[in-house]
Amino acid sequence: MRLVQSRVCALIVATLLLTACSHPQASHLIASSSLAGSVTGNSGDRRVLAGDWDYEELAVVLLTLDETGNGAYGWKKGYLRTVAFEGLHWEGTWLQEENDREGNFVVELSPDLSEGDGRWWYTRIGDDRAPTAKGGTFHLSRRTSSLAASDTPPAP
Repeated sequence: MRLVQSRVCALIVATLLLTACSHPQASHLIASSSLAGSVTGNSGDRRVLAGDWDYEELAVVLLTLDETGNGAYGWKKGYLRTVAFEGLHWEGTWLQEENDREGNFVVELSPDLSEGDGRWWYTRIGDDRAPTAKGGTFHLSRRTSSLAASDTPPAP
């Protein structure tokens, strides 16, 4: 009987956590409380997200973001949209047209905004609007443009 009670309890807790993570306002409240001690040098200016990023999770995928923090990526015709950005905390949504999936993500960036660690989860898989499939974690790093050793700079 105790085993059944503990499993039911664990299921309830997991359901509450999933609901809280998939609800944008709950996610924002959690994010706001975690921002209290962080550096807020960007004042929510999404332009600092613009450019190319390497998304690393089993393989590296290029993300190209515009000045609003939105952009495309090549995996499954993906698109990423920023919904909140303050201090070092970044939240957004993603959509993959090719495999008909979408979800949310959160990233905690480094103080110099050059990299960050995040997690993602599903909010929809096909017609299933309450998927139980797990998401994952990832690492982002900003791509910097530099000349390769074999490149010759143009003549002055």
